[in-house]
Amino acid sequence: MTMPTRRLGRDGPQISVLGLGAWAIGGGGWSFGWGPQDDEHSRATMRHALAAGITWIDTAAVYGHGHSEEVVGRFLADLPSADRPLAFTKGGLVWDDADPMRMPARDSSPAVIRSQCEDSLRRLGVEAIDLYQFHWPDETGVPVEESWGQMADLIDEGLVRWGGVSNYDAGLLERCEAVRHVDSVQPHLSLIERESAGDVVPWARDHGAGVICYSPMESGQLTDTFSRERRDRLAGDDWRRRVPPFADDALTKNLALRDALRPVAARHSTTTAAVAVAWVLAWAGVTGAIVGARRPEQIDGWIDAATLALAPEDLEEIATAVAESGAGRGPAEPA
Repeated sequence: MTMPTRRLGRDGPQISVLGLGAWAIGGGGWSFGWGPQDDEHSRATMRHALAAGITWIDTAAVYGHGHSEEVVGRFLADLPSADRPLAFTKGGLVWDDADPMRMPARDSSPAVIRSQCEDSLRRLGVEAIDLYQFHWPDETGVPVEESWGQMADLIDEGLVRWGGVSNYDAGLLERCEAVRHVDSVQPHLSLIERESAGDVVPWARDHGAGVICYSPMESGQLTDTFSRERRDRLAGDDWRRRVPPFADDALTKNLALRDALRPVAARHSTTTAAVAVAWVLAWAGVTGAIVGARRPEQIDGWIDAATLALAPEDLEEIATAVAESGAGRGPAEPA
C-alpha cells in the first residue's frame, strides 16, 4: 500500500506522512512505560505498519531502557534491505539500571551522546542511524553548541545520516542552527498540546527543517474508546496514571473535545483518532506525525489520517470545539 510522502526538511529523505511510534513497544517496568507488552505483538504491529505504507519507525534509547530499540533491531534484521523502514531514534536521557522507575537524567554532554549513539547502533543492528535526535534539552549545564557539535561529528563520521532535536524551543534551535543545520525537529503537537504550532513549527518551516510531531492522539485521549474507566484500568506502572493531563479535571475537558470531533469523523466516515492526526498534518511545515500502536488493529484506527483532507469548515468546527471545551493551550486552527 502506498501512502503520501513529504520530504523531511530541505535535504532529508521522502518519508510517509505517518510514522510508527515505538514508545510503548519498550514495555513496562520503567519510569515512562506503558505496562507489559508482548514482543510478538510488537513485531506484528510493525509488519502491519509497513503493509499500510509507513516507511519509518521512531524509537529512543530510553524506551524500555534499550528494549524498544532491540525489538526494532530484530525486526529490521529479518527484512531484506530494500524493504526496511527508516530507523529514527533519540539519545540524551540517562537511566539508572539499579532504580528503573527513577526519572532519567537529561544529559546531552558529548561523551553521553557518542556513547548512546554507539549503543543505539548496536541495538538497532545498523551501520548508520537514519535520523538521530536529542530527546530533551540538556540539564547538566553543557552548552547546546557543544552537544550539537557532537551531532555534527557523528554525521561527518557516517554514524548518523540526519540530525535532529526533540522538545527544543526556538531559542535553542537558533543556537544549534548556528553550528550546523538542524535537519528535523520533533515537537509535541496535538489538539490538546498546541503551543509548538505557534513557534517551533514556523521556525522549522522558515529554516528548512523537517517536523515530525509526537503524541498527536494525546496518548490515547483523542481516540474513540478512551474513557475515565479505561484510565482507571491502566497497568499499575503505566505512566499515564500519574500525570496531570490524565487527572480528572483535564481529562474531562479533553474527552469533551474528543466527543466534539465525532461529527467531523462521521462526515468523513472515519474515526476521531484519524481526525486528530489529520489536524496535526494540516499545519504548514509539518512533515509527518508519529503515531503509536501496540497491536496491528490499533493502526487501522488512525491510518485514514494519511489521506484525510480536512476542509476549512472542518477546521473551523474543530477550532470552535477547542474553545468551548477549554482543553489544552495554543493556536487552534491551521492557517
